[in-house]
Order: sequence, then C-alpha cells, then structure tokens
Amino acid sequence: MNATTTNSNNATPYGTLPAASPLPQRKPVSLPRLAEMRERGEKITMLTAYDATFAAVADAAGVECILVGDSLGMVCQGLASTVGVTLETMRHHTECVVRGLQRVQATAWVIGDLPFGSYHESPEQALRSATVLMQAGAHMVKLEGGGWTTDTVRFLVERGIPVCAHLGLTPQTVHSLGGYRVQGRGHDAGEQLKRQAIELQHAGAAMLVLEMVPAALATDITHQLHSCHTIGIGAGKGTAGQVLVMHDMLGINLGKNPKFVRNFMEGATSVRGAMEAYVRAVKDGTFPDDSLHAW
Repeated sequence: MNATTTNSNNATPYGTLPAASPLPQRKPVSLPRLAEMRERGEKITMLTAYDATFAAVADAAGVECILVGDSLGMVCQGLASTVGVTLETMRHHTECVVRGLQRVQATAWVIGDLPFGSYHESPEQALRSATVLMQAGAHMVKLEGGGWTTDTVRFLVERGIPVCAHLGLTPQTVHSLGGYRVQGRGHDAGEQLKRQAIELQHAGAAMLVLEMVPAALATDITHQLHSCHTIGIGAGKGTAGQVLVMHDMLGINLGKNPKFVRNFMEGATSVRGAMEAYVRAVKDGTFPDDSLHAW
C-alpha cells in the first residue's frame, strides 16, 4: 500500500486535526513552565477556544494557554452577555477542547471559566463547580471579581485546584459596572484594584486576567505580583502575557471589534497563520501597541 493510499484511509470524512509536533520537541505547559517564562521575560500567550479543531490549531500555532471562556455565550450561542452561560455548557465545551488537544498530543494549558452563579453562593459551591470542569479536563479554573472572591480562591487552591482570577472589566457583572467601561481609573479605583490583586495572589491565584485596565496601572500591578502572572486584555503591553477572544482576533465576531483587538487575519492565509502571527506579535512586543490598544 503506497503512502497516498495510507493517508486517504486515515482521513476522516469531515476533515482532520493538525498533526502534532514530534513528541521530543514538545514540552507540556505547566505552572512551573509558566513561571520560568515569566522569569526570563518571555510573554505568555493565551487564546479562547471552544471546540476540538480550533483548540488543536491554536496549540499547533504555539499558543501556550487555551481559555475555554464563557465568552462562548456571546460568540457561539448568540447571547447578549455571558450571564446566561451554564455550568453544563462550560463542561461540554471544556470536554470538546480537551478531546481535540488529546487527539494531536497537544501540550497547551487549559483554563475553564466558572460561569455566573456557579461559585457565588459559597466556597463549597465553587468547589463543586470547579470539580466539574477539572473532571472535564481543565488544568485550571477562572473566576471573576475581587474582595469577596479571595476566600473562595484560597479554598480552591488549598484543595489542589489552580485558579486564574479576573479583575477590571468583569463581563459577568457588566450590568452593575454600567456597561463595558475601563476600570481602575482614578487614584482610589486604582488602589482598590491593586489591593484586590495582591490579596488574590496571597490567596494562591497563579494567574490574573486584567481586562480594560489603564496600561500604567496594569504594569504596576504586574510588578507587584511575583507569583501570580498577569494576562492582559485591553490592559497594555506591561503584563506578563496577553489573551484575546479567538473570534475577535480572526475578525469574525458579530459586532465591532473593541479598541484592544487587532485583526490577525489581515495578511494571513490561514487561521493557523493568523494565530502564529498573534503569538509572534505578543512575544516580540509589537502587540499590543499601547498607543492603539490601551488606555
């Protein structure tokens, strides 16, 4: 049987996932590896993904962290906000992403979003919800907010669940914030956000998404957090890493791109090429450009 026949027989009827790199060249992403990257000044890259194929493509493009975000409520389900996303939906999409990564022997770090209402009642409720996502294959869970969430983060971390926190614009509470607005402006607001970030680090959060936060404030917070790696989205280039919603960076969302987004499909010939361009731009510091993508 020739190679052409073999490849044909191995093909699936609905397309195939990208081939994995040779195993000796692949080093699994872990919390120690992320800490090593931070120590040597290498930016961490993160993208959202919600299904097997796009997750596999992101890994092949060199993305270290894949966020199964509750943003799927808006980009996949067509909801007006993330509030309507359920834990069962998050479990389903986390399983899809993990299956795709396993199919190609991928090495990305998977973060599952705890949706609205799944951790607000008590730390015990948060543990039950986090267990669902961890059993679905996530390596870490993410929750939004500061202050009251500190005890919940500590409760989860003490029980062996890595946590990514999220401050600034927190989409699950967008109604109480008065809309999609920059957070942390002004001395008092900035000091409060900084204090919450330090509290979350002390509680054991290993990562912290800073969304729509003034670039100078995000840089200051990053410098003060030594064991918690900041991931910016609309927070300038001074964070330890960057994240974007995949649909936004591919220019295929249902509305106007936010200020902090760059369409990486422009000039690319494939989705993987666009993701590779995103990784390169984050690593070499050309994205984000604070004069264009930050406040």
